[in-house]
Amino acid sequence: MNDDPLIQPCAALVEKGDPDRFLATMAAPPAARPALFTLYAANLEIARAPWVTKEPLIAQMRLQFWRDTVNDPAQPPAHEVAGPLARLITRYSLPPTLFDSLITARERDIDPAPFPDSAALWTYLEDSAGSLMALALRTLGQSADNQARDWGAAQGLANYFLALPALQAMGRQPLPDHSAPAIAALAAQGLERLASARAARRQIAPSARPALLAAWRAAPLLKEAASAPQGVTAGTLGQSEFARRASLIRATLLGP
Repeated sequence: MNDDPLIQPCAALVEKGDPDRFLATMAAPPAARPALFTLYAANLEIARAPWVTKEPLIAQMRLQFWRDTVNDPAQPPAHEVAGPLARLITRYSLPPTLFDSLITARERDIDPAPFPDSAALWTYLEDSAGSLMALALRTLGQSADNQARDWGAAQGLANYFLALPALQAMGRQPLPDHSAPAIAALAAQGLERLASARAARRQIAPSARPALLAAWRAAPLLKEAASAPQGVTAGTLGQSEFARRASLIRATLLGP
């Protein structure tokens, strides 16, 4: 974990709440870790805002807190994540528009209604996971927002599939169509977007590629969902711990 006392709370939050991104960050060069831990901790706090209360107004207020933070980083609130995030935004001139897309996507989580169609779901995934990937690349010196949207949206879909049983247990029906053929079709679209992003990977500077490690599980999970879509709703989608860590090692050595 990072030794910087200002970053340690962020790293601890990511370790507990987003173990995949924690492992991906630990696989990145040490110099890249403080920025990634800060960004992923902020994403975790933003993503949680709609779920920690049943009151839509309170959820909106929590999201507004983060909007205020990113729009006025010169005066950050006294918060273990907001303070480091404000410094990160200032240091790397991170655009508020990407954060706004991410926060607006999380506003969608306040609404229990399912996505009306797959296009709406893809917009949500692009604005949430895609914006986060774009921000991660920018902290490592690369502006590649269009490619990031493909990487992030594919990763976001894989994570969404993993979360589906828990969302259903909460009374949500988030997918526009929960049938096996519809899930398989979504997974195939995710794999196409991932293939497109990988084809342009050489355009990403080697120093920025550690940001892509966060998507290391996307391909195997989406392949499994495409071939056995019933596992998504049954809650059996996933890799063994050995396969999970082995795939990260492979991505670290050979590139994501």
